[in-house]
Amino acid sequence: MKRQLLLLGVAIIIGLSGCRNNAGNEKSPTNNNEPKQEDMQMEMNHSGSGEVPENLKAAENPTYKVGSQAIIKTDHMEGMEGAVATIVGAYDTTAYTISYTPVTGEERVENHKWVVREEIKDAGDKTFEPGTEVTVEADHMKGMKGAIAVIDSSEKTTVYMIDYTPATGGDEVKNHKWVTEGELSAK
Repeated sequence: MKRQLLLLGVAIIIGLSGCRNNAGNEKSPTNNNEPKQEDMQMEMNHSGSGEVPENLKAAENPTYKVGSQAIIKTDHMEGMEGAVATIVGAYDTTAYTISYTPVTGEERVENHKWVVREEIKDAGDKTFEPGTEVTVEADHMKGMKGAIAVIDSSEKTTVYMIDYTPATGGDEVKNHKWVTEGELSAK
């Protein structure tokens, strides 16, 4: 009986140790207290519905055509860089990096890539300058929709919605929004 209790105790300790180690696998924020995009990956909607803002216009002549494949050269989330992307959509717009505090109260997110002009409330055809406060209508991450954000930078470009399987393994991500043309290379 004592031996069974001892084995049960050891099993519980090993099980708890495994839980603690899994929690410890999350990346910690950078030294300047600005979390990277991959730090937020657990809160990010990896796969999306494929819906785009109704006023977002499809690119007429994108470098990467819908249905083609490209190599991802960015690491917004762990496993993106080096993965093969299938192009689901291509749109000409202005893409923004933004910093915001989620409406759900989580820590401030710095330099989130990307939100497109059509995902900013009352943007119309405006291009926002760095430092401008805007209201976000995108819901890429928990607490993003409705947040007041500050524009960090902008880039007039073609953005792509992509499907990919992380280079580190795992489930396929479908309809990921957004990567810019400069974050892809020919396969």
